[in-house]
Amino acid sequence: MTQRRREFVEHGDVRIDVILDGDTPLLGRSLVLLPSSARDSEDFDDIAQRLANTAMLVLRPQPRGMCASTGPLEGLTLHDLARDVAAVIAQKANGPAHVLGHAFGQWIGRTVAADHPAFVRSVILAAAAAKQTDPSLRAALAICGDPTQPRADRVEALRRAFFAPGHDPTEWLTNWHPDAGKAQRAATAATPTSEWWHAGEAPVLDLQAALDPWRPPASREDWRLELGADRVTIQVIDDASHALIPEQPDAVTEAVSHWINQIPTEETRT
Repeated sequence: MTQRRREFVEHGDVRIDVILDGDTPLLGRSLVLLPSSARDSEDFDDIAQRLANTAMLVLRPQPRGMCASTGPLEGLTLHDLARDVAAVIAQKANGPAHVLGHAFGQWIGRTVAADHPAFVRSVILAAAAAKQTDPSLRAALAICGDPTQPRADRVEALRRAFFAPGHDPTEWLTNWHPDAGKAQRAATAATPTSEWWHAGEAPVLDLQAALDPWRPPASREDWRLELGADRVTIQVIDDASHALIPEQPDAVTEAVSHWINQIPTEETRT
């Protein structure tokens, strides 16, 4: 078991609470995990330990307004949220980091890669939604994160939007942050997609869940077609929906570890 601790990264008037798993790694062995919309980085407790045990430093910045992370929540763009992550990489990683964003988190990851390419070794899209999605999924998401809604309604919404049959959705009844989620949605609306969509020029792992209603089978090749076959590797994880990581932690750990291991570091490329 690797050491888990919490540290803070400050830049300007922002203070980011960071969970760290693992020790200072070799160059290119840092991984940043970014959570889904309105959720905090505690979601990654299990997988962070698993990945740290593969000789990796895992960094989990808590988004602004969650846990002990503080900073303005009004008037933001995705660039502001990406700057928080870049500051964490600059102060805590050993060189460029791999950045995994889950669901909404991969929008932040792509913005980091677009704005701060020197800090990003690769981008991992975990359960990235298709460009066009069923509007009922957005309605279900709103119910999932609203603690004033009846528990039964929230559980059903979690099944609809996040969890495949046979997986327990009740573990996601907690860790929701409505105010921070509202700020994230506003930041997304305020940022032209052309400024971050292509994730700079970083290599991309498109890690899809086979039963994800946000990413139907017809959209499997979307990012490869748009970003380029030379940049994008697709891997589909069976028996998982949009939550993906708590549903299949072994498969996700194996996929991420293999991806990072096969990307050369700056040292090996020179």
